[in-house]
Amino acid sequence: MTVQELRATLRSVGVPAKGCKRDLVNALKCFAEKKIDGKTSLTVEEQASFSAENISVKCKDKDFSKEDCVEDVNTDLEVPGLPQHKGRVKKSATEGSINKFNTKRVTKKQNLSIRCDEGSGGMVLEAKRTVSSKIIHEVVNADKGVMPVIQTEPWTVLAHKKPQKGWIPYNPKTMRPPPLTRDTRYMKLMSWNVNGLRALLKLEGFSALQLSQREDFDVLCLQETKLQEKDVENIKQCLIDGYENSFWSCSVSKLGYSGTAIISRVKPLSVRYGLGISDHDSEGRLVMAEFDSFYLLSGYVPNSGDGLRRLSYRVTQWDPTLSNYMKELEKSKPVILTGDLNCAHEEIDIYNPAGNKRSAGFTDEERQSFGTNFLSRGFVDTFRRQHPGVVGYTYWGYRHGGRKNNRGWRLDYFLVSESIADRVYDSYILSDVGGSDHCPVGLVLKL
Repeated sequence: MTVQELRATLRSVGVPAKGCKRDLVNALKCFAEKKIDGKTSLTVEEQASFSAENISVKCKDKDFSKEDCVEDVNTDLEVPGLPQHKGRVKKSATEGSINKFNTKRVTKKQNLSIRCDEGSGGMVLEAKRTVSSKIIHEVVNADKGVMPVIQTEPWTVLAHKKPQKGWIPYNPKTMRPPPLTRDTRYMKLMSWNVNGLRALLKLEGFSALQLSQREDFDVLCLQETKLQEKDVENIKQCLIDGYENSFWSCSVSKLGYSGTAIISRVKPLSVRYGLGISDHDSEGRLVMAEFDSFYLLSGYVPNSGDGLRRLSYRVTQWDPTLSNYMKELEKSKPVILTGDLNCAHEEIDIYNPAGNKRSAGFTDEERQSFGTNFLSRGFVDTFRRQHPGVVGYTYWGYRHGGRKNNRGWRLDYFLVSESIADRVYDSYILSDVGGSDHCPVGLVLKL
C-alpha cells in the first residue's frame, strides 16, 4: 500500500493518520489487532484485501495445518475482497461446528487466521497483519452446524461499463412484491443452469432441500445438467419429497454435455423431448411439459462457441426452429420458455457491451435473432417488462472476479406468450444462490 492509501484507510476507520509509512502501518496493525481480538464480530461492508503469508486454522482443542485443511473445489461462494487470481477456488474446513467455508485462492502475500471456538456455533476470520480498503472483515455465524452463504450482495451495486441515466441495480430484497395470499391460485416456476448437476449435489454445504423450502417452487427447470442417460435413475432417487415428477433429456452425441430437465410437484398432462428434428435433438437441449393452462419449455440454446463456429447454426437453424415450435404449441395454449438462452439481448444486459461485440452471446446476429424469432413473434421478456432500466445479471464468468464485482451477463430468461404476460406477478433473479456460474431465475404466474 502507498502512504496515501494507508492514510485513507486509517481515516475511514477513525484512526489518526500521522507520521511516516512505518508509523501508519503500525497504527493500522494495532487497530486490526484491537478489533479482532475475539471479543467482537465484525461485518464486511465493502471490499477487503488481506496481506501476509499463510493460512492457519485453529480450533479450541485442535490445530490444523494448511495441508490438512485445504482442498480444491469448484464453487462461486467467495470471501469478499480477496484479490482475484486465475485458478480454482479453495475451500477451508474444520470438523465440528464448521460445515463449509470457501475462499478464492490465497496468494503468497496473504495471511488469514481462522479461529473456530467449539460451542460458539461460528467462525471468525482474523487478519494477522495489514488490511486495506474500506472496512476489515467478516464473521460468519453458523447455525446448527451449517455455514450460511456469505452475504456480500455485490449485485445491489450498479456495475456497468456504460450505464445510462436512470439505470439502477436489481435488488430482490426491495424489488420483489410481497408473497401472494393463499386464496390466490398461482404457480411458482424456477429455472437454473447448474453447470453440472452431479457436481452441484456433491458441493459441500449446498442443500437442494433448503433451496426448495426457501423458494417453495412448484416446478424447477434445469439446464446444462451434464448427465448421461445411465445417471438419471440414480438422480431420481435423490429427488426431494413432493417432487416425484421429473423428466430428463440427455445428450447422446456428446456424453456428459448439455442436458435439460423439468422437476415438478404438479403432474403434467404430457411431456415431449426435443424439437422433433434429429439434427437438433441429439444434445438434450429441450424438454416440454404441458400443464392445464400453459406449455412449459426448459431450453438450453446452443452457445455460438469459440470463434463463433456455431453462430450460423444457432441463428439460421436453431432459433427459427424453436420459434416455430413455440408458435405451433401456442395454437393450443400459451407458452412459457425458460432457461439459458445464451443471449444478452440489450446493452443493459451485459457489464461490458463494447468489449463483447464479437463474443458469443452478444453478437449483433444473436441479438437480432433473439428479437426477430422470439420478441417480435409475441413472446415477452418478463424480467425486462417488469424491470425496465434495471441492471440484473444471471451469469458471471469464473475469471477476473466476475461474481464478486458483479460483472456479468443476463442470459437466463422467462419468455411468455403475450396472452398471459399480464398474469405474471413476479419475474426475479436469485443472485445470492451460488454453486454454478449461473444463478436461478424465477417466475410467479397467476392462474
